[in-house]
Amino acid sequence: MQDHYAKLGVPPTAGIDLIKSAYRKNAARYHPDKNPDPAAVAQFRAIQEAYEVLADTSRRQAYDDYRQRSLIDNPLEVAREIAEKYIKGITL
Repeated sequence: MQDHYAKLGVPPTAGIDLIKSAYRKNAARYHPDKNPDPAAVAQFRAIQEAYEVLADTSRRQAYDDYRQRSLIDNPLEVAREIAEKYIKGITL
């Protein structure tokens, strides 16, 4: 499961103003015209996708509901994903 909040660097309780601000900051950082790194294109697209979901009230609600169900219905999978991201962050 993709964590749109983590992609933008905001908490799940973030309001729309914080989400917009984080999107603008990250989009400027990873925009292909400003960042020559080949991985920046994928990162930029991920940031766009996260913003599109979180900026739309109904899509955000559906996403939050899905996150909640995933944690309840499949806690081992969620724990595994969290652990992998944590370990990846340590090794970078």
